[in-house]
Amino acid sequence: MADTEHFVRDDVRGFLDMLEQIGGKGVEEVGAVEGRVQMKTMGQLAEAPPRDLAVKKDLTCPGPAGDIPLRFYDAKETRDAGPCVVFIHGGGFVIGDIEVYDSLCTEIAHQLDLPVVSVEYRLAPEHPFPAAPDDCEAAARWVASSPEALGREITGLVITGDSAGGNLTIVTTNQLVNEPADVPVIVQAPIYPVASDVSQHRSLKDFAEGFLLTGAAMAWFTEQYGGDPKDPRNTPMVGDCSNTPPTVVCTAGLDPLRDSGREYASHLIQQGTEVIYLEFPGIIHGFTTLRKAIPSGQKDLDAFLDAIKLMVERYR
Repeated sequence: MADTEHFVRDDVRGFLDMLEQIGGKGVEEVGAVEGRVQMKTMGQLAEAPPRDLAVKKDLTCPGPAGDIPLRFYDAKETRDAGPCVVFIHGGGFVIGDIEVYDSLCTEIAHQLDLPVVSVEYRLAPEHPFPAAPDDCEAAARWVASSPEALGREITGLVITGDSAGGNLTIVTTNQLVNEPADVPVIVQAPIYPVASDVSQHRSLKDFAEGFLLTGAAMAWFTEQYGGDPKDPRNTPMVGDCSNTPPTVVCTAGLDPLRDSGREYASHLIQQGTEVIYLEFPGIIHGFTTLRKAIPSGQKDLDAFLDAIKLMVERYR
């Protein structure tokens, strides 16, 4: 195996060494409630501060099981008709929330110069599959309808999110391709997504221990979520992807999920979708919300957002 496969950047090594010294238990040992606290704490320690924006407010939209909390971001007070970003957070379908991803959403709104709506979908194990995809689809359809609450005329959606949110990005896009919303998805941009069955991937074997996201945590998240592996809303590569809109996919070189993102990008390319695929060497899963602890990840995030910008300009 080439050494480049296991190249670890200096700031990543420093962060992993710090985590090892702290010790602590994995989410599969402490459970969902404590795992959520751990993720918040990690964010406070390791994530860059949020950017100041003209608009940042909490809203709700109707969902299949009651109102869905949302957070709306915009670098401008008012703007002409244009696309809106729907952001779907990660955390294995079990942990993570709007707050943990607040800084990242401010960065996306700032860099893309587009409004962003972050979705607080229901979490497992309290709300197993398909609660999360149901909520994300409902929220995306609501945004597409240019609701009064946003005060924006929306012409298209850019759907993005990381990890489990990368999975839900693909699932939501697929649902909106199959049954169109009021405006189309013009770009989807999953960040280190779970797109296929990862159990056979070499990256899972190579990076199951010692690179933040562990194989044990992934198995536990899968169990909590309770998805059906044959259902395209759980493993989105199972379905037909031939009408997928232009796509930007990024993966991290030291991520157990790396090969799932690779496989998905390759699958789309073979079906004729326009794809930009970025694999960032020497960095771990979760880097987009660890930018204070791993400063080099900022450049990777910049490259990813630049690719989205390029796709949006081509199709808006």
